[in-house]
Amino acid sequence: MNDSFIKKENHESDHCNKSQSKSVSTLLNTNQKIHFIYKITDYKADEIEIARINNIETKSKIKDRLSEIKKAGGQLQYVDLEQGIFKNNLVLIDSLLPDILSEIVKTFYETNHTTITDLTNHINNKNPLQYDKQFAHSFYEYKIKRFLSDVALGMMPSKVWSGIFDATGGYLIVKKDGEIVSYNIYNKNEFEAYLFTATKLETASSTRHGFGDIFKQGNDYFIKLNLQIRFYK
Repeated sequence: MNDSFIKKENHESDHCNKSQSKSVSTLLNTNQKIHFIYKITDYKADEIEIARINNIETKSKIKDRLSEIKKAGGQLQYVDLEQGIFKNNLVLIDSLLPDILSEIVKTFYETNHTTITDLTNHINNKNPLQYDKQFAHSFYEYKIKRFLSDVALGMMPSKVWSGIFDATGGYLIVKKDGEIVSYNIYNKNEFEAYLFTATKLETASSTRHGFGDIFKQGNDYFIKLNLQIRFYK
């Protein structure tokens, strides 16, 4: 199983456990190269300017590169996921989930929002997918919670997801402070709420994982942004 959230404690209890007592765990790590590909629209730049931006090596270099793109009038438009299996896994969960996560990822790199809760609230306010919100449905929160839950229960980016969970009995969480919290199949709502409020996005090594550089295909410019999700409490 991936380094996501839980692993089998034993076959008899059919409960799962992920300890966070020594180090904060990743829910979804970048070893599978989870890259969202964006076309840079309304962008006019020569090779010298592209090289200048790609050579930005500040501590927040991805944010700073995107800031330079934005200053030049460029906008990021999601076009695809690099990993086809992961994209189809997301579509299986919800047909618009790739688009929703692309907005989450873009917002993370363009703003100071880092937690899943703040990022989701941000795109909920913007409503980029133009959901009908007249009755106050929580479209984005509901779909993101479902995504987090499926990742926690076995969905891996590089493996076709059937929707069958690795655990059917319950979930045992050992928090950083040693507190043990148990969830079973009857309090799935609480489990999803915990995932939603305890996770954040973080920036992986762009050099090691190959993202964050502007590249050209034909007459168009593109950039890849990475998704990595970690527990922070």
